[in-house]
Amino acid sequence: MSGQTKASKLSKKVESHRDPIMTWAKRLTFLFLFVATCGWLDTIKHRWYVFEPGFLHELAQDAIATSPDDLSGMITHIVKNLTETYPSSQIAINTNQEEWVFNNAGGAMGAMYIIHASITEYLIIFGTPLGTEGHTGLHTADDYFNILTGEQWAFAPGSLEMERYPAGSVHHLPRGTAKQYKMHKGCFALEYARGWIPLMLPFGFADTFSSTLDIPTLYNTVRITARENIRNLLIGKI
Repeated sequence: MSGQTKASKLSKKVESHRDPIMTWAKRLTFLFLFVATCGWLDTIKHRWYVFEPGFLHELAQDAIATSPDDLSGMITHIVKNLTETYPSSQIAINTNQEEWVFNNAGGAMGAMYIIHASITEYLIIFGTPLGTEGHTGLHTADDYFNILTGEQWAFAPGSLEMERYPAGSVHHLPRGTAKQYKMHKGCFALEYARGWIPLMLPFGFADTFSSTLDIPTLYNTVRITARENIRNLLIGKI
């Protein structure tokens, strides 16, 4: 065997060992840059928030006072106030109050009307006239549950007493925490979440694939959510 052939084989052998190393080096570099970018975005996500939890809580209380024992009136009051307070050039509001869809998540079932959906915020009316209970989920967003009618109970691991949230109160679930919750008969709430909303979607869709197989509901949920996200992105709302 000539020296040139031996050198060629040796070169190919070195290259074959080098390729996997380079591949993993690229993967690790990409992973590092991805994590670093996510960390940086997490520190500035507040720049894209429009709603304020305190304002929404006051709005929910005002809706209860303006339309007592009338959930439809409360919702109309909330939507009307939001459209008057926030210009359409700042944030997109879904004013179609007939656009309700089922929502199954964490073992609980209810229906929701999506008022706003963007990458960093969502605002919905959620509830059920029948009552339900389940797991809140473990999320990358803070959740503010403003009770409009009925009552919600909640329980955190290690607690010996339940938390009680009547109409007019707000249940704040900080991101990264989870609870068991129960919504009693006729409980509806104005729910506001702020954080990385797309990362919450798998929790909202999981029950469809593992239990209900309600594809029409999944389709409508995705359609409405995507539509509202696009509407907001087109005006610069992230």
